Amino acid sequence: MTQRYYVVREDMLPEAILKTIQVKEMLGRGEASTVHEAVEKVGLSRSAFYKYKDGVYGLHELERERIVTISMDLEHRSGVLSKVLSLVAGLEGNVLTMNQSIPLQGFANVVISVDISKLNEELTTLIEVIRSQEGVRKAAVIGQG
Repeated sequence: MTQRYYVVREDMLPEAILKTIQVKEMLGRGEASTVHEAVEKVGLSRSAFYKYKDGVYGLHELERERIVTISMDLEHRSGVLSKVLSLVAGLEGNVLTMNQSIPLQGFANVVISVDISKLNEELTTLIEVIRSQEGVRKAAVIGQG
């Protein structure tokens, strides 16, 4: 069965859905350290929370989930890839996958998929930082979703 999604105005949602969203936000902000604590604060049963938690998202949450695929040509030298990965992590990018070709003529192609939903900078800044790294011949976004 195909899943369908709807955008619904907040005042149209049942109370249990609204409270589920409140609990998720409280947990995300650290205002409660456990589900039990959060559901007690908002007056929701744990069973209702668990029933709805994986199907209810604020629109802002969906907008933040972004994955980019970056292709790079890197010099075949010790530490170049490690430095690039450290740069990505330092800007709060999360590398999800990585594929590397066998080095030819001193360069290897590396393709990484990165979750940039929590990136501290703009994507263009990340690419420029990677390009400026010693040992990086080229870096380009080849996919985004």
